[in-house]
This record gives sequence, structure tokens and C-alpha cells, in this order.
Amino acid sequence: MFSMLHPLDEITPLVWKSGGVFGSSRVQYVADHTLRIVFLSAEPSIVMTYDTVQSLHTVWALRRVKPEEQSLVLKFPEQAGTPQHMATSSSLTAHLRSLSKGDSPGGSPFQNYSSIHSQSRSSSSPTLQSRSPTISNMAALSRSHSPALGVHSFSGVQRFNFSSSAQSPRRPSVPHSPNSVSNDSFLVPETEPIVPELCIDHLWTETVPSLRSEKNSQASKVFISTDLCGQKFLCFLGIDTLLVLEGSGNLVLYSGVVRVGKVFIPGLPAPSLTMSNPMPRPSTPLDSVSTPAKPLNKHLGPLEESVLLSPVPELRDSSKLHDSPYVEDCTFQQLGTFIQALRDPVHNRVTLELSNNTMVRISIPEIATSELVKRCLQGVKAILPKETAVQMLVKWYNAYNAPGGPSYHSEWNLFVTCLMNMMGYNTERLCWTRNLDFEGSLSPVIAPKKARPSETGSDEDWEYLLSSDYHRNFESHPIAKALRLDPLEVSTPKDDFSQSLSLDNSTLLFSHIPAIFFVLHLIYEELKLNSLMGEGLRSRFFPIQTGFMLHPSFFSAEPPSIFQWLSSCLKGEGVQPYPYLPGICERSKLVVLVSTGGQGEQGMCLVLSAAEFPGSGFTLRDLESLPFGVALPIRDAIYQCREQPASDWPEAVCLLIGRQDLSKQAWEGSLQKGKSSVGTVLSSDIPSAAESEEDEDGMNDMNEEVMSLIWSEDLRVQEVRRLLQSARPVRVNVVQMPEASDHEYIEEKENRLLQLCQRTMALPVGRGMFTLFSYHPVPTEQLPIPKLNLTGRAPPRNTTVDLNSGNIDVPPNMACWASFHNGVAAGLKIAPASQIDSAWIVYNKPKMAELANEYAGFLMALGLNGHLTKLATLNIHDYLTKGHEMTSIGLLLGVSAAKLGTMDMAITRLLSIHIPALLPPTSTELDVPHNVQVAAVVGIGLVYQGTAHRHTAEVLLAEIGRPPGPEMEYCTDRESYSLASGLALGMVCLGHGSNLIGMSDLNVPEQLYQYMVGGHRRFQAGMHREKHKSPSYQIKEGDTINVDVTCPGATLALAMIYLKTNNRSIADWLKAPDTMYLLDFVKPEFLLLRTLARCLILWDDILPNSKWVNSNVPQIIRENIISLHATELPSSEDLSLETLAQAHVYIIAGACLSLGFRFAGSENLAAFQCLYKYATDFLKCLSAPTASVTGHYNLETCLSVLLLALAMVMAGSGNLKVLQLCRFMHKKTGGEMNYGFHLAHHMALGLLFLGGGRYSLSTSNSSIAALLCALYPHFPVHSTDNRYHLQALRHLYVLAAEPRLLTPVDVDSNTPCYALIEVTYKGTQWYGEATEELMAPTLLPELHLLKQIRVKGPRYWELLIDLSKGTTHLQSILSKGGILYVKLRAGQLSYKEDPMGWRSLLAQTVTHRSSEARAFKPEAISAFTSDPALFSFADYFCKPTVNMGQKQEILDLFSSILYECVTQENPEMLPTYIAIDQAVRRLERREMSETFELWQMKLVLEFFSSRSHQERMSRNPTRGLFMNSEFLPVMKCTIDNTLDQWLQAGGDVSLHSYLSGQAPEESQLSMLACFLIYHSVPTPGQLAAGGLEGESGIGIQGNPASSVTGQLFLAEPVTNSNPHPFFFSF
Repeated sequence: MFSMLHPLDEITPLVWKSGGVFGSSRVQYVADHTLRIVFLSAEPSIVMTYDTVQSLHTVWALRRVKPEEQSLVLKFPEQAGTPQHMATSSSLTAHLRSLSKGDSPGGSPFQNYSSIHSQSRSSSSPTLQSRSPTISNMAALSRSHSPALGVHSFSGVQRFNFSSSAQSPRRPSVPHSPNSVSNDSFLVPETEPIVPELCIDHLWTETVPSLRSEKNSQASKVFISTDLCGQKFLCFLGIDTLLVLEGSGNLVLYSGVVRVGKVFIPGLPAPSLTMSNPMPRPSTPLDSVSTPAKPLNKHLGPLEESVLLSPVPELRDSSKLHDSPYVEDCTFQQLGTFIQALRDPVHNRVTLELSNNTMVRISIPEIATSELVKRCLQGVKAILPKETAVQMLVKWYNAYNAPGGPSYHSEWNLFVTCLMNMMGYNTERLCWTRNLDFEGSLSPVIAPKKARPSETGSDEDWEYLLSSDYHRNFESHPIAKALRLDPLEVSTPKDDFSQSLSLDNSTLLFSHIPAIFFVLHLIYEELKLNSLMGEGLRSRFFPIQTGFMLHPSFFSAEPPSIFQWLSSCLKGEGVQPYPYLPGICERSKLVVLVSTGGQGEQGMCLVLSAAEFPGSGFTLRDLESLPFGVALPIRDAIYQCREQPASDWPEAVCLLIGRQDLSKQAWEGSLQKGKSSVGTVLSSDIPSAAESEEDEDGMNDMNEEVMSLIWSEDLRVQEVRRLLQSARPVRVNVVQMPEASDHEYIEEKENRLLQLCQRTMALPVGRGMFTLFSYHPVPTEQLPIPKLNLTGRAPPRNTTVDLNSGNIDVPPNMACWASFHNGVAAGLKIAPASQIDSAWIVYNKPKMAELANEYAGFLMALGLNGHLTKLATLNIHDYLTKGHEMTSIGLLLGVSAAKLGTMDMAITRLLSIHIPALLPPTSTELDVPHNVQVAAVVGIGLVYQGTAHRHTAEVLLAEIGRPPGPEMEYCTDRESYSLASGLALGMVCLGHGSNLIGMSDLNVPEQLYQYMVGGHRRFQAGMHREKHKSPSYQIKEGDTINVDVTCPGATLALAMIYLKTNNRSIADWLKAPDTMYLLDFVKPEFLLLRTLARCLILWDDILPNSKWVNSNVPQIIRENIISLHATELPSSEDLSLETLAQAHVYIIAGACLSLGFRFAGSENLAAFQCLYKYATDFLKCLSAPTASVTGHYNLETCLSVLLLALAMVMAGSGNLKVLQLCRFMHKKTGGEMNYGFHLAHHMALGLLFLGGGRYSLSTSNSSIAALLCALYPHFPVHSTDNRYHLQALRHLYVLAAEPRLLTPVDVDSNTPCYALIEVTYKGTQWYGEATEELMAPTLLPELHLLKQIRVKGPRYWELLIDLSKGTTHLQSILSKGGILYVKLRAGQLSYKEDPMGWRSLLAQTVTHRSSEARAFKPEAISAFTSDPALFSFADYFCKPTVNMGQKQEILDLFSSILYECVTQENPEMLPTYIAIDQAVRRLERREMSETFELWQMKLVLEFFSSRSHQERMSRNPTRGLFMNSEFLPVMKCTIDNTLDQWLQAGGDVSLHSYLSGQAPEESQLSMLACFLIYHSVPTPGQLAAGGLEGESGIGIQGNPASSVTGQLFLAEPVTNSNPHPFFFSF
């Protein structure tokens, strides 16, 4: 046998583990050609095989092979067997054979309850259930004979080759003769055996071969059947229940293996009786062919009485057919039609095929239709032993579904009678069961055998006659009245009580009576908790003698009462545990758990919504059906929780407490990322058709709705869009001078256009920032990439100006990087949560070659937003082999960013091919373009970020100072490669400082210091020294380090390695030189980098003020340069003022840039003011006469750096002042303004509106590393300049962007709105714990700085997000669009409609509120609630009409209740108020027939006077009142008065007679019961036991005269007990 676990797997052999027949177990391949698999089941995992030689069925457990078994099989696959070995094996076979033929020595392990134990042994299948269920009396039906679990069970095992001579399944089959064994080795080619995956263990084998005469008696059907009690049976041949067509033509129903009865089909001439299954699985058609008639009749014939568990009553007229099955056979032939086969079973319906070729569809009836009977059956089934339960259910079923069975109403009465019969009651004699109404149908339950009738007759016969319907009809006859006959009464002698109730102790359920009554009582208590099941509560009490029955351990002396239990709980008395039956008392369980929840209201709500046991929790609907007294504490808990819930509660809890805002939040949270419906809430509509195709500027998909909330006062967003659009021609406004010729004028226009194009080409980077992650692409459409328009229009005639006319020289490939940036900007619009795949990425590949650069940028963008990991390796390889430089750059940076910090080996290999230093020295020289090498080096830094990987760090350290080689290698743009190596080294060792494990021998900081300040080049270590032996023919450097190349990379590497470590010694290396001589040695630009690096290391020292900024300037400069905007410079001979001035501006720019990093994304006001001051200083400086000394280029660079620093601090905020600066810089074209400065200004503009105001910058180490790459303060001179810094790295800012916009969305209208939130900061070394109020939507500060966030009232429901437990919950909200659902409180308007809060309805009603609540107009309710039910209530119950009269009072009451409910926002209390009012009125009118409502009143009053409630009120007196403080005292007073009046008007007499054990008057019973319950009066029995009266005569002694007391408590069990009889509810 072979197995295969997956279609793509190899087929593997099955192994078999033999049980230890001789104490040892062996594992072998299954290689037996006589075994056939006939059945497989996944749950439980079993296989059934059929042995064709022995005609036996065997069951095996199927499981995975254990490792030790695998090795065992593989170790001895070719174990040579000897003849002796074979002999032993065959003798074992013989031994097993003889065992299997004979009877099983072990006997049956289970005693069968049917009488035919001798004919079929019960079998057990241990896998199916822990207690092996019995399979019995299906001798002919299922042929499942006994596996009496002993040695003989291994009957089918003997041919599993104990000799192991032919085991490897890959070999040709070997004949089993002794001499073949020696030749084995020659026959076998050397093959590896296959490792097996599955193993089978033997469970059971038939002991007797098939009863049938045919040789091949393999089972035609095998299935697993479940009986009524859920036991599983493996049947081979024919589900809860089973419909079987027997050979005799009878249709019989089975449950498991218990025969239930024959099926009677009206209109067919078949004998009758049915059983159904609540949920049968579709069974297979069962043919009569597979069960020959002879054996069936032989077995079942004589057993007809004993197999059926109870005598089965038939229809009266058909019973004569039932003498024997043989008669039936004849009958069928005479009648002519009989059932031939069954087919098409669905649920409980099946089609019968008749012999006359017609078909009949029948449905098998349910086990019960009434909910009450179903509950009781469920309970009784749960408490009885399995076998008894099946018999009980079968009997009930037969009774219930007898031909002409009962209708719905009498079902309960039938059930009572049937159950009483089975308990041994004589229901004919019990007066109350006798009078039950069966609606005319004959009671199909035959009572147990009666005693032999006496010859003389007895009084009972007379009584029977008197209580019959016949007698009643006779008494009401006119003749009886005419004759004035006295009405006859049935005398019930008291002493005859026990005799008339003598029980038949041989019945099925007799011994289980206490358990059954207890369960039924628990069901009764359970139903009391459901006001919809009131029908089931009209229960009865009757005493039973329990001296001689089995008392279950859980039996309590007093029947449990759930109301009594809750009452004790509320009073704080000690309570016994409340009994609980799983599946039956679920409601009681929850109510009890809630009452003892103990952990305050939150605990109650969590218990209720059943966070611990899903699926069984309460919903609001369940709460509505609880009686109001039980529900009140729960509603109170819900009300208290609604005020201040936790933000991370599960959805079910939030729904329960009526906070849809939270439940929707929880539901969004449980969706997988990407499937979020958030996009639908906050995505703008599809652009209208008015925006034509030309208007595709790449910014149409922004979410206008949220942006209009954030910036509601002005049109700054439209302005940003105008500044950043690059898809329309620019305006070239040049005035033609009179002396200029037309040709010169055209050239002048084109030169002007060339200047403007420098700006246009710089725009896409900023646009990418503005539209970051704002779009979800449609998978069937290409991503729209806006055109980069480099043409112009000249006024007044709007003529087109084009650069390609050939009039002026235009640099070649001018727009290639601009297209790349344009592609990145388009790709970055795609949100990380979008659903895109590899196919879509490839589908976007453009057909035209000139768009390849844009596609390269698009690929890089996909890497930055994490989608490039979906691109198949095949496609990556495909793109790289094309050799397109831009595509390679974009792809390498993209995949590295997508695998940030993962050390992914596949990506490492991909990058290493492009970095000669990472290839072995002997490898082929690959011609990799220089820019691609730079991208690959940065890629290595990204993939190994923060890992401090030694080999990578060593190579990168060497690469910073890579010397130029001979020929032309490494000679151009060396600066950008060295910088990339420095940045990559910094990323690899990011923030590790001096803790670089295992790198001390590399001397990383010292080496970097040398690169920074220069000196003698060290001997090149490592494997690459061969390459650097011959010097370059192009560049003469000698053996000193070229600092101009290595300094920037080394400086930034030091900054990143020691980032935030506050390491003073390293920081001092980076201090600006303090003497003129040393200052002359350092490029002023490098001073900016050094200052920046030093400040990043001393992170905690950065302070947002100009004093700190100036403290970075060395003393020599401070003394000699007055200020940035001095009009003239002091003259000095020994100082180079130019050097000092340049050093000064660069150092200040460096300090300001570090300030930007320190406060990135914080909107820190002090930092903003400080930076803004310096920015304006630099602006003035540019126009000052001294600007020429410092140099315009230097000042522009510093101004750009400051603008970027400002934008970093204010990232995402859209600050107006910074926007004005950016717009001012946007307008400056020409002069010193080159492509790089425009790039910086528009990046600043983009950062300011990052992601349309949804994103901000993070200050984590990883973010700072990314920002250093993106904002490197040396800007390209022209659009193709990559000499100092690769332009593609400008986009790495994405790795530092994080979503931080919190947008409140009104949960009812699903639109974004304003809400007041309060943010609490954790305390730090600079400031204590602080709170600030923000109007959301707003950008939150970085989450690690926060302690908690609260949505503040009074307009919206409060909501607390506690970040001290962790920020993951808030992070997931922010990453899914930052949507925080809020819910407007009743009577409030949103901030948009009512900014000042003067129009809210509560404000109006408070001003108009008169002394009476009547001032509340029902029409005004619409401002408080949108609930249609409340509107209708106001309409129908609160509107006055003409001639009100008496009703006016109730109308006023309803109006005030409604007002109370909607203003306090608990409309769900409306029914409770009304129910309390109705109950009290009913008591006043003395119409209370049951004590049910009074119990509820009692529980309400007890709850409000309970200690826990009082404590809470005193703790929090300002909390909204849950229930009107005036309402309850009035109600309590009314009840007290009514009961007092009753006492005075004669109630005291009834009370006294009750307490002294006499019968009170009938008319007073209901009020007496109310009084007893309301005042918790103990029962006479308890009083006697407690000795309160001192008289021994009180209470009910041996003689239960308490039939009256029994009647008294018909309404409700006030726990009533007595030493001898028990009172049970039923």
C-alpha cells in the first residue's frame, strides 16, 4: 500500500507497526496483495481493510510515522530471513488462524442489555470514543463481530512478512522460497528505500468470517453512525438514526444499533412505526440486495419481542398482521406492492421505490416540536446513563410519533404522561395526569402491567367513574338538574396517599427519579430567566417518597431557586454554589457568573459577552428577554461601562454596552490588513468627468474630505497642488527688447524655459511626498503616471516653446532622472495595504523604451511601500539582465528597502553580484555601471541594517577609502561611492556605538577618524589587496588618504554608529577646529556634516533655542564675525574673513539640521521658532552686501538645509509660515538657483504636507538613517549630477514616514468629523507628565512619548486609549487610515454644525425646563435619538388627545420616563420603568396571580440598596444616574402600603393559619404568596427547624397535609421542604 500527502509529493509506502505479540514491536512495509481498503475516515482517522483470503474486515488507526519508526524501517530494509525464521513465522500464522476460526477466548468485554447476547458479541472501537460504545444486535445488519481484545485480534496480520525478505517496495517482487533469500542481493539494484510518511496501527478484526455463503463478502457500505446520545458506531453495510429496508420488506429505523421501530407510511399497506433523527447525515442508498432475506428472518424472527425495547403499539386494526415476520411476507405478496429500495436521502427525508415502479417521498418526523419538550428531553438525556437515555428517547419517540399522534398543544401532556409511566407511576390512577388533555387521541403509551383485577371490584372503580368525562357530562345534563341530584364529590382519604402512589420499581427510569426531577427543576429555573418561555412556567408540584431511590451527589435538601440565590447575593449573604448542567442551564450560568463577577462592572460585561467562552455570550436581544429584576444589575453594569470603556475590548463587549463606535473599531481591527473597509470611508470619490485627461497631475486621488477638515480655513492644499504639478506647460514670460532680433528672442525664450525646466524636473520628488500612500490601485488597470511636461507657453499668443527646436544647446539625457523621480512619485501613491501581485507589476511595464526610466522609478517605489516582495524572482532576474542602468538602480534599492534589516540571503546574493568587493578575488570582472554599484552598496546597508554583521562591516569600511584603480576604473564620481559605503556602514552598525561585538580588531572608529581628517593610507588588508597594487594612471593620490573623497562618508558613518549614544570622546573628534590654521584645512561644507554628526551623537544635549545653536560655533568665529546679517565686515590682515564667514554659515546650518532631526515630526514650537528665525536671517543675508564674501552658493545651500529642517519639524502639519517660505523659493528661478536647490525646496514642501497630512516623521534610529540618506545636504548642480550623492536615495525618506493622523469618524453617519481629544505625555528628563487638548483630526506625537489618549466629552462618548500597556492597538488603528470611530451623544450636534455648543438641545431644554417634566415636547425627541422605536413610543403614548380623563396621569408618567431615558441615554430602560409601573398597579388591584413580577420588584429594590451599589454612588456622585432617584421610592412605598392594607383587611388570619400549618382561604392565596416572598418569610419547616416558635406542632410532620401548601406554591417555588416528602417543580 502506498500513500501520498500532496498531489506534488512522491508516492511513499505505508508501514505497519505490529503490536507486541511477543513483547516486542516491529515496523514493516505493508506489502500484502490480499488486503483491500474498503473505507477511510478522516475524523476519526481510521482505515478499514478487507482480507480477500480470510473474508475478514479489520480496522486500523492511521497516523504519521514517528522518526524512530522511520529509522527502524530504513535501517533493516534488506534484513535477510532464514528458513528457520520463516518457519516460526508460519507457525505463528497457523496459531493465529486457529484462534480466529474458533470462538474468541476473551468473551465479550461488554454486557449487552438486549436479550440476544449469545448471537452477537458487542464490539468496541477504541478510537471512536474513550468509553468504547457498544455495538449490538445488528447481527445481520452490520456484521460487526466482537474484537474481544486479545491475542486473536491479530488474525489478519500474519501475512505481513515477519521474515522481512521482500520489503523494499521498489524491488521487483521476489518469490517466497527459502533459496531465493540468498539470491536477494543479486536481484536488487542499489536503490535508496523511500522514507515512509504514514503508519497504521491495528485496532480490531472480525473474529468470525462472514455469515454469508458467498466467498466475496466484502462490505458494500461502511459508514460511521451517531445515535441519539451522540455515541459513534462504525457500521459496515448501511447517522443519528438510520432507515433500513429489511429483506422482509419492512422499513425499520435504528439509532446507532438500537432498533427503534418500523416505519408506517399512511396510504401504503405497510405495517407501522417511526423514529426520526434530528440531524441525520445523508446516508447512502441501502439496497435490499446486500442483505439476503433468509438470514435476516432467521435472526429477527423469534426476536421480535426482545429486540424492540418496548412493546410497540400499532394501529389497532393492523395489529393482526404482526403475528410473525413470515405472515408479513405473505401479506406483502398478496397486497402486490412493496418497498423495493430507498434512495436520495436529504436531512430527514427519503424516497421509497415501490415494486410497481412508483416512488414516494416521505419525511421522518422530528423527535419533538415544542421547545419545552425539547429542553426537557435534552436535560434528561444529559443526566441519564447513555444506554438508558437511548431507550428512554426511543420510547418517547414511539409514543410521540405513533400513528395519529398528538398535536402541538398536547405534546407536553403526552410527554408528562410518558415520563411518569417510565418512572413507574400509574398514570391511569394519578388524578392530575388522568385529566390531562390529549385532544381526543388515544394515549399511545401503554401503562406498565396492572395488578390482577379482583373479582369483587373496589372503590377505586367508583372514583374512576366519578372523575370521568362521562360523569361530568351527566351532571351538567338538564335531567340531573330537574331531578335535583346532589353533586357527588370524590372523597380523597388522606391516609391513602402513599398507597395510591405506590410506584412500580421495575420500570426503566425508576431508580433515576430524583435525578430526573432535579434536572427538570433546573430547566424550570432556567426558563424563569426567559420571559419568552413563560408558557413552560405553569409548573406543578407534587411530593414523592424518596427513601429508597438513588440520591445523586449533587442533590440538595432544598430545590435551588435562582431568584432566591440572586437575592441572597445582592444582600451579601453567603450562598451555596448554584447547580449547573452544561448545555441546559446556560442562562442561569451566565446570570450567576455575572452576579459573582466581582471585578466591578467591567468584569460583568466581559463575563456577559463571554470573551472566555465564545459563542455562548449574551447579546442585547437575550438581555431583553431576561426578567427586568434580573436584568437590572446587568443593565447598570453596562451603563457604567458605557461611560468609560477600554479601547481594546473585544467587539462583542462593545456591542453589548451599546458603543457601536468601539465595536466597529474592534471589527475593523479583526479584519486582515488590506481587507479593511477603511478605504471606503476615507477615500475620495472618483474624480469627476470635469477633470479632463490633461488634468492628470498625479494628485487627484487625495482624500479631500479629511484634508478639508484639517485645513478648513484656507485653500493651502490647492496651492500646494499648483506648486507641485509638473504635467502642464510652464508660462515663459519674456519681454522682447526693441534691439533684439526675432531669432535672439526665440533663443532667449528657450533659455528662460531651460531655467524653468530645472524647477519642473525637481517637482516629482516633492509630489511623491505629498501623495504618499494615498491610492488603492485597481488590479485590472495600469497605474496612471502623469506626464513630465518640459514645454512652455509664451504669452500673449500662448505659443508653444520647446527645447527640442535645436536653437540652443540642451544637455543630453537631461530628463532621465526627472522621469525616474516621476515614476517613483507615481508608485509611492500606492498604499501598503493595497492588493497587488506580481502579474500586476509586470503588467505595468511600458511598451515604449523612453518610459523605461519611469518604470524603474515605479519599481523602486514598490520596494519602498513593501510590494516588491511579491515580484517573482524570475521577473527580478529578467529586469536585471536587460542591463538598463536605471531599472537596476530602482530594483536593487527597492528590494533592499522591502527587506530592511532581514539579512535575506537571496537579496544579499543579488546585491553582491553588483559589488566587486563582495565577489571572490578570482571572479570574472563584471562591468557594472558606477551608479548601480552605489545603489547596491546602499542596498547592502539596508538589508543588514542594525545587524552589526562583521564581514559586511569590514568590506564597507575598506570601500570608503577604495583607491582608484588602473585603467579607468573607479575614477569618476568616486565621492558618491565613498559616501554610499559610509552610509551603508553606518546602517549596518546603526546605534551600536562601542558595543560592536567581535569587531574590536577592525578599529572601526579610528579608521573612520583617519578617513575624516586624512593621513597616511594603511596597508590594504584582506583578499582585495591584489587589485590595488598598481596605482591609477588617471589620478595621482600617492599613499595619503584623499579626504575630499572619504570625509563625508566617514563622518556620517561615525554619526550613525554612535547615534544617540551621547559618547563625548567620539563627539570631540567631530568638533569644529578652533584655530584659523586648522580651519583652513577643512572644507566649509564638511563642517556642516561634522556639526550634524556631533549633535546626533550628543542627542540628549540638543536644545531648541538659538543659544544652543550658537554654542556649536567655535570661539574664533564668534569673536570675529558679528552676525549673519551684518552690513560690512571688519577688516583684518591675519584672518581669512571668507573662510570664517563660510565656516560660520555651514556650522549654523549643521546645528539647525540636527535640530530638525531631533524634533522631526514633533511640531515643537520652540524648535520651529528657532529654525524660522535662522531661515529668515539667511534670507536677509542673501540680499545683504556681504553675501559675496560668504558666497551665494553657500548661502543658498544653507537656506535649503534650513528649509528642510523646518519642514522636518513641521512634517505633515502644513504650517502656513513654512509654506510661504517654500512658495517664495519656488518663485525664484534663474541666477544661482540650480536643479539641486529646487529639489531641496520642493522636498521641504512635500515633507510639510507628507501624505496629504496623514503622515509624519519618526525619530527612531532607522528613520534617522533613512533621512540622512534622503536629505544629504549636498544638492546636485544639474539634473544628471550624481557625483556626490546618488539622486535615487532622495526617496528613502519613505522609510522614516509613519502614519500618525487620527481621524474621528462618526459611527452613525460614517463621515469624518471633529472631536476633542486629550493627549497625555509621559514624563521625561526635560518635562513632567503633561496633557494637552487637540482638535482631531490631528497628527499625534510619536507614540512612545505618550501615556494615553482620550476622546473628551461632552459631545461624544468618552473613549480612552491607554498606551502604557503597549502601542500596538493604536498603531493598527493608524496604519489602517487612522480612523477612530466616535459616537455623538444624545441631544448634541457635531462641531461642524455647532462650533460653540450653543445650539445643542440639552442647552435649550435646561433653559426652558419648568418644574414639571411636561415641558418636554415629544417632537423634540428627534434631537436626542434616531431610534424609530422611541419615535413611535412618543407618538402613540406621549401625545395628548381630546378627553384624556384618567389617561392624563399615565401619559404624563410616560412622557417623563421617556425624557429621563433619552437625556440620560439609556433608552433600553424604558421597558423596565413601564414593567415596574405595571407590576405595582397590578398588585394594587390585587390582580397578581403569580409572584413572578413581585420577585423582580424585590430584586430591583435589593439591588439599589445593595452595599456595592451604595459604595459606588458615594465614590462617584457626579456620575449620570442610572435610574431616576424619585421613581423607586414611590414604587416601594406603594407596594408596602398595598401589602399592609391587605394584612389589616384580613390577611393576618391567612398568614397565621399558614404559619401554623393550616389551610388558608383560597381567595387569599395569591396575596399571601406575594406577602411571603416580598418579606422573605421562611417556610414553616424552616421555622420549626430553627426552633423559632418553640412549639413542636408547627410545620408539616409525617403527614403531608400540605397539599394546600403545594397549591399555594403553584405560582412560584418559595423553597418548601420537609424531612420526608420532597417538593419538586415539574
